Amino acid sequence: MNATDPIRRSTDIHRLLDEAFAGVELTPETQDLKEEIRDNLLFRVAELEASGVEPSDAARRAIAELGDIRALVDGEAAAASPARPESASAAALRNQVRPKPGFVVRTVLISIVAAVALVLLVLGLVGVLSFGTGVLIGLSAVFGAGLGVVTADALRQETTTNHPLPTGRAVAFGASTGVLLAGLAFTGVVIVRLDLAWIILGALLVIAAIGVLSYLGATQTNRHKPWMVEQQRAMRTGNRFEEDPASAARFGIYTAATWTVAFVVAIVLGFTVGWLWAPVALVGGFVVMLIVLARMLFGADARSKG
Repeated sequence: MNATDPIRRSTDIHRLLDEAFAGVELTPETQDLKEEIRDNLLFRVAELEASGVEPSDAARRAIAELGDIRALVDGEAAAASPARPESASAAALRNQVRPKPGFVVRTVLISIVAAVALVLLVLGLVGVLSFGTGVLIGLSAVFGAGLGVVTADALRQETTTNHPLPTGRAVAFGASTGVLLAGLAFTGVVIVRLDLAWIILGALLVIAAIGVLSYLGATQTNRHKPWMVEQQRAMRTGNRFEEDPASAARFGIYTAATWTVAFVVAIVLGFTVGWLWAPVALVGGFVVMLIVLARMLFGADARSKG
Protein backbone atom coordinates (compact mmCIF):
# COMPACT_ATOMS: atom_id res chain seq x y z
CA MET A 1 0.00 0.00 0.00
CA ASN A 2 1.55 3.31 -1.07
CA ALA A 3 1.36 6.69 0.66
CA THR A 4 -1.48 7.90 -1.50
CA ASP A 5 -3.82 5.12 -0.32
CA PRO A 6 -4.97 6.86 2.91
CA ILE A 7 -5.67 10.06 0.97
CA ARG A 8 -7.52 8.17 -1.73
CA ARG A 9 -9.44 6.19 0.87
CA SER A 10 -10.47 9.37 2.68
CA THR A 11 -11.50 11.05 -0.57
CA ASP A 12 -13.67 8.12 -1.58
CA ILE A 13 -15.33 8.04 1.84
CA HIS A 14 -15.99 11.80 1.82
CA ARG A 15 -17.52 11.64 -1.65
CA LEU A 16 -19.68 8.60 -1.02
CA LEU A 17 -20.79 9.87 2.39
CA ASP A 18 -21.78 13.24 0.93
CA GLU A 19 -23.81 11.42 -1.72
CA ALA A 20 -25.50 9.30 0.96
CA PHE A 21 -26.44 12.41 2.97
CA ALA A 22 -27.77 14.25 -0.09
CA GLY A 23 -31.24 15.60 0.69
CA VAL A 24 -30.84 15.20 4.46
CA GLU A 25 -31.15 18.41 6.47
CA LEU A 26 -27.86 19.02 8.24
CA THR A 27 -28.79 20.04 11.74
CA PRO A 28 -26.11 20.12 14.46
CA GLU A 29 -27.23 16.67 15.58
CA THR A 30 -27.14 15.32 12.03
CA GLN A 31 -23.69 16.79 11.44
CA ASP A 32 -22.40 15.08 14.58
CA LEU A 33 -23.90 11.81 13.37
CA LYS A 34 -22.25 12.25 9.96
CA GLU A 35 -18.82 12.79 11.50
CA GLU A 36 -19.26 9.73 13.70
CA ILE A 37 -20.22 7.65 10.66
CA ARG A 38 -17.21 9.02 8.75
CA ASP A 39 -14.80 7.84 11.45
CA ASN A 40 -16.42 4.41 11.54
CA LEU A 41 -16.29 4.14 7.74
CA LEU A 42 -12.59 4.98 7.62
CA PHE A 43 -11.92 2.28 10.19
CA ARG A 44 -14.06 -0.24 8.29
CA VAL A 45 -12.42 0.56 4.93
CA ALA A 46 -9.00 0.01 6.48
CA GLU A 47 -10.17 -3.41 7.71
CA LEU A 48 -11.50 -4.36 4.28
CA GLU A 49 -8.33 -3.23 2.51
CA ALA A 50 -6.25 -5.21 4.98
CA SER A 51 -8.26 -8.29 4.02
CA GLY A 52 -7.41 -7.75 0.33
CA VAL A 53 -10.36 -5.69 -0.94
CA GLU A 54 -9.54 -2.98 -3.46
CA PRO A 55 -9.70 0.57 -1.96
CA SER A 56 -12.51 1.79 -4.22
CA ASP A 57 -14.51 -1.38 -3.63
CA ALA A 58 -13.82 -1.20 0.10
CA ALA A 59 -15.29 2.31 0.32
CA ARG A 60 -18.44 1.32 -1.57
CA ARG A 61 -18.82 -1.84 0.46
CA ALA A 62 -18.49 0.03 3.76
CA ILE A 63 -21.12 2.55 2.64
CA ALA A 64 -23.43 -0.29 1.55
CA GLU A 65 -23.10 -1.94 4.95
CA LEU A 66 -24.52 1.19 6.56
CA GLY A 67 -27.91 0.66 4.98
CA ASP A 68 -30.42 3.49 4.66
CA ILE A 69 -28.82 6.72 5.88
CA ARG A 70 -32.20 8.43 6.25
CA ALA A 71 -33.37 5.65 8.58
CA LEU A 72 -30.26 6.20 10.70
CA VAL A 73 -30.92 9.93 10.86
CA ASP A 74 -34.59 9.43 11.76
CA GLY A 75 -33.67 6.92 14.45
CA GLU A 76 -31.16 9.31 15.97
CA ALA A 77 -33.74 12.12 15.98
CA ALA A 78 -36.33 9.91 17.62
CA ALA A 79 -33.87 8.86 20.31
CA ALA A 80 -32.89 12.46 20.98
CA SER A 81 -36.44 13.79 21.22
CA PRO A 82 -38.30 13.22 24.52
CA ALA A 83 -41.13 10.72 24.50
CA ARG A 84 -44.55 12.29 24.23
CA PRO A 85 -46.71 11.68 27.29
CA GLU A 86 -49.70 9.45 26.81
CA SER A 87 -52.90 11.39 26.30
CA ALA A 88 -55.67 11.17 28.89
CA SER A 89 -58.06 9.52 26.43
CA ALA A 90 -55.48 6.90 25.43
CA ALA A 91 -54.65 6.17 29.07
CA ALA A 92 -58.34 5.87 29.94
CA LEU A 93 -58.92 3.51 27.03
CA ARG A 94 -55.95 1.36 28.01
CA ASN A 95 -57.11 1.13 31.65
CA GLN A 96 -60.83 0.92 30.93
CA VAL A 97 -62.93 -1.06 33.41
CA ARG A 98 -66.41 -1.96 32.26
CA PRO A 99 -69.20 -1.85 34.88
CA LYS A 100 -70.47 -5.18 36.10
CA PRO A 101 -73.82 -6.18 34.58
CA GLY A 102 -75.29 -6.88 38.02
CA PHE A 103 -74.40 -3.39 39.22
CA VAL A 104 -75.94 -1.80 36.14
CA VAL A 105 -79.19 -3.75 36.58
CA ARG A 106 -79.39 -2.92 40.30
CA THR A 107 -78.72 0.76 39.68
CA VAL A 108 -81.38 1.04 36.98
CA LEU A 109 -84.06 -0.79 38.98
CA ILE A 110 -83.43 1.05 42.25
CA SER A 111 -83.22 4.39 40.46
CA ILE A 112 -86.58 3.72 38.81
CA VAL A 113 -88.11 2.92 42.20
CA ALA A 114 -86.67 6.12 43.69
CA ALA A 115 -87.88 8.19 40.74
CA VAL A 116 -91.39 6.73 40.98
CA ALA A 117 -91.44 7.44 44.72
CA LEU A 118 -90.42 11.05 44.10
CA VAL A 119 -93.07 11.55 41.41
CA LEU A 120 -95.78 10.06 43.61
CA LEU A 121 -94.61 12.20 46.52
CA VAL A 122 -94.81 15.39 44.49
CA LEU A 123 -98.22 14.47 43.09
CA GLY A 124 -99.44 13.72 46.59
CA LEU A 125 -98.12 16.99 47.98
CA VAL A 126 -99.76 19.10 45.27
CA GLY A 127 -103.08 17.27 45.67
CA VAL A 128 -103.21 15.46 42.35
CA LEU A 129 -103.24 12.11 44.16
CA SER A 130 -104.97 11.51 47.48
CA PHE A 131 -102.37 9.95 49.75
CA GLY A 132 -102.39 9.87 53.51
CA THR A 133 -99.64 11.57 55.46
CA GLY A 134 -98.11 8.23 56.39
CA VAL A 135 -97.88 7.24 52.74
CA LEU A 136 -96.15 10.51 51.88
CA ILE A 137 -93.63 10.00 54.68
CA GLY A 138 -93.06 6.46 53.41
CA LEU A 139 -92.48 7.74 49.89
CA SER A 140 -89.93 10.21 51.27
CA ALA A 141 -88.12 7.36 52.98
CA VAL A 142 -88.18 5.19 49.84
CA PHE A 143 -86.83 8.05 47.74
CA GLY A 144 -83.94 8.75 50.12
CA ALA A 145 -83.15 5.09 50.80
CA GLY A 146 -83.14 4.22 47.11
CA LEU A 147 -80.63 6.87 46.13
CA GLY A 148 -78.60 6.13 49.25
CA VAL A 149 -78.30 2.48 48.21
CA VAL A 150 -77.32 3.51 44.68
CA THR A 151 -74.65 5.84 46.06
CA ALA A 152 -73.15 3.21 48.36
CA ASP A 153 -73.24 0.55 45.65
CA ALA A 154 -71.58 2.86 43.12
CA LEU A 155 -68.76 3.74 45.51
CA ARG A 156 -68.08 0.04 46.06
CA GLN A 157 -67.41 -0.52 42.36
CA GLU A 158 -64.04 -0.38 40.66
CA THR A 159 -64.07 2.13 37.84
CA THR A 160 -61.65 3.15 35.12
CA THR A 161 -60.24 5.93 37.29
CA ASN A 162 -60.89 4.83 40.88
CA HIS A 163 -60.36 1.89 43.19
CA PRO A 164 -63.47 0.74 45.09
CA LEU A 165 -64.17 2.51 48.37
CA PRO A 166 -64.00 0.39 51.54
CA THR A 167 -67.40 -1.02 52.47
CA GLY A 168 -67.70 0.95 55.71
CA ARG A 169 -67.06 4.33 54.10
CA ALA A 170 -69.24 3.50 51.11
CA VAL A 171 -72.14 2.61 53.40
CA ALA A 172 -71.57 5.81 55.40
CA PHE A 173 -71.64 7.92 52.24
CA GLY A 174 -74.77 6.13 51.03
CA ALA A 175 -76.58 6.37 54.36
CA SER A 176 -75.77 10.06 54.74
CA THR A 177 -76.96 10.77 51.21
CA GLY A 178 -80.16 8.85 51.83
CA VAL A 179 -80.85 10.64 55.12
CA LEU A 180 -80.17 14.02 53.50
CA LEU A 181 -82.60 13.41 50.64
CA ALA A 182 -85.22 11.81 52.88
CA GLY A 183 -84.93 14.73 55.30
CA LEU A 184 -85.49 17.25 52.52
CA ALA A 185 -88.48 15.29 51.23
CA PHE A 186 -89.88 14.96 54.75
CA THR A 187 -89.57 18.73 55.18
CA GLY A 188 -91.88 19.13 52.19
CA VAL A 189 -94.40 16.78 53.81
CA VAL A 190 -94.21 18.78 57.04
CA ILE A 191 -94.89 22.07 55.29
CA VAL A 192 -97.93 20.69 53.44
CA ARG A 193 -99.45 18.15 55.85
CA LEU A 194 -98.03 18.27 59.38
CA ASP A 195 -97.69 20.69 62.23
CA LEU A 196 -94.75 22.91 61.41
CA ALA A 197 -93.07 21.95 64.67
CA TRP A 198 -92.14 18.70 62.91
CA ILE A 199 -89.84 20.68 60.65
CA ILE A 200 -87.30 20.54 63.44
CA LEU A 201 -86.98 16.79 62.84
CA GLY A 202 -86.40 17.35 59.13
CA ALA A 203 -83.81 20.03 59.88
CA LEU A 204 -81.98 17.74 62.29
CA LEU A 205 -81.86 14.96 59.69
CA VAL A 206 -80.50 17.31 57.05
CA ILE A 207 -77.93 18.89 59.37
CA ALA A 208 -76.73 15.51 60.63
CA ALA A 209 -76.36 14.21 57.08
CA ILE A 210 -74.44 17.30 55.97
CA GLY A 211 -72.14 16.98 58.97
CA VAL A 212 -71.37 13.32 58.25
CA LEU A 213 -70.82 13.99 54.55
CA SER A 214 -68.50 16.87 55.38
CA TYR A 215 -66.50 14.66 57.73
CA LEU A 216 -66.28 11.85 55.19
CA GLY A 217 -65.19 14.25 52.48
CA ALA A 218 -62.56 15.89 54.68
CA THR A 219 -61.06 12.55 55.74
CA GLN A 220 -61.22 10.88 52.33
CA THR A 221 -57.85 9.71 51.05
CA ASN A 222 -56.87 9.28 47.42
CA ARG A 223 -58.62 6.40 45.65
CA HIS A 224 -57.49 7.26 42.13
CA LYS A 225 -55.55 4.63 40.22
CA PRO A 226 -51.84 5.26 39.50
CA TRP A 227 -52.40 6.17 35.84
CA MET A 228 -55.01 8.75 36.86
CA VAL A 229 -52.69 10.20 39.49
CA GLU A 230 -50.01 10.64 36.81
CA GLN A 231 -52.50 12.39 34.53
CA GLN A 232 -53.55 14.70 37.35
CA ARG A 233 -49.93 15.55 38.11
CA ALA A 234 -49.39 16.48 34.47
CA MET A 235 -52.45 18.74 34.44
CA ARG A 236 -52.48 19.87 38.08
CA THR A 237 -53.51 23.47 38.67
CA GLY A 238 -53.48 23.32 42.45
CA ASN A 239 -56.14 22.39 44.99
CA ARG A 240 -55.76 23.78 48.47
CA PHE A 241 -58.04 21.17 50.04
CA GLU A 242 -55.87 18.34 48.66
CA GLU A 243 -52.64 20.05 49.66
CA ASP A 244 -53.94 21.06 53.11
CA PRO A 245 -56.34 18.47 54.60
CA ALA A 246 -56.76 20.66 57.69
CA SER A 247 -58.38 23.34 55.53
CA ALA A 248 -60.78 20.76 54.12
CA ALA A 249 -61.70 19.67 57.65
CA ARG A 250 -62.28 23.28 58.72
CA PHE A 251 -64.47 23.88 55.69
CA GLY A 252 -66.56 20.84 56.61
CA ILE A 253 -67.03 22.18 60.13
CA TYR A 254 -67.88 25.66 58.85
CA THR A 255 -70.40 24.18 56.41
CA ALA A 256 -72.16 22.16 59.10
CA ALA A 257 -72.26 25.18 61.41
CA THR A 258 -73.55 27.46 58.65
CA TRP A 259 -76.40 25.16 57.71
CA THR A 260 -77.28 24.52 61.34
CA VAL A 261 -77.68 28.25 61.91
CA ALA A 262 -79.54 28.64 58.60
CA PHE A 263 -82.10 25.96 59.51
CA VAL A 264 -82.58 27.35 63.00
CA VAL A 265 -83.12 30.85 61.62
CA ALA A 266 -85.53 29.45 59.02
CA ILE A 267 -87.59 27.80 61.74
CA VAL A 268 -87.61 30.95 63.85
CA LEU A 269 -88.68 33.04 60.86
CA GLY A 270 -91.40 30.54 60.05
CA PHE A 271 -92.95 30.67 63.49
CA THR A 272 -92.55 34.41 64.02
CA VAL A 273 -92.77 36.22 60.69
CA GLY A 274 -94.23 33.60 58.37
CA TRP A 275 -93.08 30.56 56.46
CA LEU A 276 -92.77 32.51 53.25
CA TRP A 277 -89.71 34.15 54.81
CA ALA A 278 -88.09 30.88 55.89
CA PRO A 279 -86.29 30.24 52.55
CA VAL A 280 -84.45 33.55 53.00
CA ALA A 281 -82.40 31.97 55.77
CA LEU A 282 -81.52 29.00 53.56
CA VAL A 283 -80.45 31.26 50.72
CA GLY A 284 -78.35 33.25 53.18
CA GLY A 285 -76.71 30.07 54.43
CA PHE A 286 -75.85 29.05 50.87
CA VAL A 287 -74.32 32.46 50.15
CA VAL A 288 -72.25 32.34 53.34
CA MET A 289 -71.00 28.86 52.44
CA LEU A 290 -69.87 30.08 49.00
CA ILE A 291 -68.07 33.06 50.54
CA VAL A 292 -66.29 30.82 53.04
CA LEU A 293 -65.32 28.44 50.24
CA ALA A 294 -63.92 31.27 48.12
CA ARG A 295 -61.91 32.71 51.00
CA MET A 296 -60.47 29.33 51.94
CA LEU A 297 -59.51 28.48 48.36
CA PHE A 298 -58.17 31.84 47.23
CA GLY A 299 -57.70 33.99 50.31
CA ALA A 300 -54.26 32.63 51.21
CA ASP A 301 -53.00 33.04 47.65
CA ALA A 302 -54.26 36.60 47.51
CA ARG A 303 -52.52 37.48 50.79
CA SER A 304 -49.26 35.84 49.73
CA LYS A 305 -49.25 37.72 46.42
CA GLY A 306 -50.00 40.96 48.19
